[in-house]
Amino acid sequence: MDKPHKFMLASMGLVLMMVLLVYAHSFDNGFHFDDFHTITDNPSIRSLSNVPSYFRDASTFSVLPANRTYRPIVSASLALDYHLGKGYQLFWFHLSTTIEFLILVWLVSLLASGLYKNTEPLPAAPWLAILASAWFGLHPAMAETVNYIIQRGDLFCTLGCVAALVLYMQWRGGRRYGVYLLPLIFALLCKPPAAVFPVLLFAYIALFEVSEEKRWRKAAIAVVPSLLVTAAALVLQSAMTPKTFAPSILSPSAYRLTQPFVWLRYFAELFLPLHLNVDSDLQPFTSLNAEAMLGLVFLAALLAGIWLSARSPRLKPLTYGLIWFVVTQLPTSAYALSEVENDHRMFFSFAGLIPGTVWALYLALQRVLGVRNMQRWRGAISAAVLLALCGYAYGTTVRNRVWHSEESLWWDDVQKSPHNGRGLMIYGLTQMEQGRFARALDYFTRATEFTPNYATLEINLGIVNGAMGHNAEAEQHFLRAIALAPSDDQTHAFYGRWLMERGRGSEGVAQYNLARQLNPARPLPVPSVAQAAVHPEEHAINESLACYTRGDYEGSIRAAQEALAINPQSAQAYNNIGASLARLGRWEEAAEDDRHALAIDASLQIARNNLAEALAHSQQTSGPPAPAAAFPALLARSLTLYQAKEYQASLQAATAAAKLEPGSAEAWNNIAAADASLRRWDAAIAAAQKAVALKPDFQLAKNNLAWALSEKQKSLVGGRP
Repeated sequence: MDKPHKFMLASMGLVLMMVLLVYAHSFDNGFHFDDFHTITDNPSIRSLSNVPSYFRDASTFSVLPANRTYRPIVSASLALDYHLGKGYQLFWFHLSTTIEFLILVWLVSLLASGLYKNTEPLPAAPWLAILASAWFGLHPAMAETVNYIIQRGDLFCTLGCVAALVLYMQWRGGRRYGVYLLPLIFALLCKPPAAVFPVLLFAYIALFEVSEEKRWRKAAIAVVPSLLVTAAALVLQSAMTPKTFAPSILSPSAYRLTQPFVWLRYFAELFLPLHLNVDSDLQPFTSLNAEAMLGLVFLAALLAGIWLSARSPRLKPLTYGLIWFVVTQLPTSAYALSEVENDHRMFFSFAGLIPGTVWALYLALQRVLGVRNMQRWRGAISAAVLLALCGYAYGTTVRNRVWHSEESLWWDDVQKSPHNGRGLMIYGLTQMEQGRFARALDYFTRATEFTPNYATLEINLGIVNGAMGHNAEAEQHFLRAIALAPSDDQTHAFYGRWLMERGRGSEGVAQYNLARQLNPARPLPVPSVAQAAVHPEEHAINESLACYTRGDYEGSIRAAQEALAINPQSAQAYNNIGASLARLGRWEEAAEDDRHALAIDASLQIARNNLAEALAHSQQTSGPPAPAAAFPALLARSLTLYQAKEYQASLQAATAAAKLEPGSAEAWNNIAAADASLRRWDAAIAAAQKAVALKPDFQLAKNNLAWALSEKQKSLVGGRP
């Protein structure tokens, strides 16, 4: 091997060493965001024996039904990391990601070298290829994909596609055997955007490998094998993805209108990565505003740039880089996702855009300075390039520090995206975990301004209020979370934990059972007090509560009677029978069982509430209860009924409470919540406004008001009724 080749290899080795040094201090960075439901909460990755199941069951990818998609190789890599580290040892997860990233950085140099060699034999071409790989490897936008463990799907997808193209370029003899298709299959089993490979291959062949004559026909024939493989993979992907998969709740039209502006932001980040952020507060454009227009102008300029550069043979790498950018952005732009932009969506695009940009910048510099002066200014140019790379490397170290912990990551987010309700909530969660409850409540409250109908936020408001001893507010937040997302296991699980921690074991276990039914795969949150083994009597009580929650009142009565057969002095069993009889309209019998419960346990408040309701409907009562005693009972009863999803009965109880105490903001708020759950938006708005007028700082009433206003607006524009 001659000296120039040895020097080039040494230079490439130096680039890889620089990249490794930049990321070396990030090996103890934590798990974040989607890592929890796909890795730390996911029992399927904890044994290598589960690897075959990843290829036949997409539910192994995540414990969240809405996030289950088919990425078997990603799950297999996570299982291997777990096995090597004998648990959730961060080092092993980051080590495997970094090794794959270093391989990709090297492949980018080979991709750039192949493009340049097939364009023009410039003496500087090998150095430009190394520069392209260095820019890619040290660019701060890559930090999210490298640090965010579950997003290794983007890394693997890009790695497979680049490797397939490099193999096609460099090993012509292997084409007839389809060797280049092997890394493509790897990529397709990691993430669906790899399906753009046939288009990238078509553009490469048409630009670099065939003459003008019959260019398109020859390129089309050459990509047939990759097209067949991709089609088969997409059919498999579609068949394996569960019907529960729900990638977005955003309006597809608004999402797509926003994408040209997002492309502009991504393109700008290539040169000045100043706005990198884990969770942007950019919202979908619902109309053709100034930013949308700017995005469309950029899109037009981008397409014009492709057309104009394609007319010059010397600019073929630039043309290909721009085509690469457009093609790799299309999957996440045409298919609506949960966020309009993410840093990791730049990863695949920059792998091809950077080599084209480096080539174009070199030609532009050559044109400005002249060929002869390029030699004279070589030292200054090299120093400027090295300085720029050092700047990018520093930016990457800053991003690595941001990704160190949940607190550092989301603090960065709330600084850059102050209108992001989810970001405010998650940062508040990091504060709550450290016992800073007042600070957490402040951030949760700020979040409600931007995401007033967010069930997870309501759960966290319930948790923090409970920790601060505000039990009435806590329960209302838990119940509102259940109303917003009744099919979400987390709303029931965390309410169940809260109930257990307050000695309401039977109710808590019933909520736990419901959470387990909704999502058996996810671990339940552990109560802070130890739970004893369930006694047969307790089991019967729990079954009675579960039946009551499902609306099976006869079943609830039978289960409670089984509990009485075990313990005739069970106040909870009598209470459950009374509550079920009340739901069946048998008010007199209900009152009798409520009295039995109170005779056994006079402190059982829920039985008092049930008795108050039964007496209000029963003809046996000698008169209505005194207002002073009836009001709290009715108010509490309205909450209990709301929890049981008996919204009409809850409304009646809350209305009766409001008649007794017209100045009670809590009663009017309960009316608003019940009306909203019954989809009576105007009535809910009026009641919530009354509650806020009576108590201006009543955040839960503000949330209910925002919920009702939002849903009414949707119904007016053809949304949900």
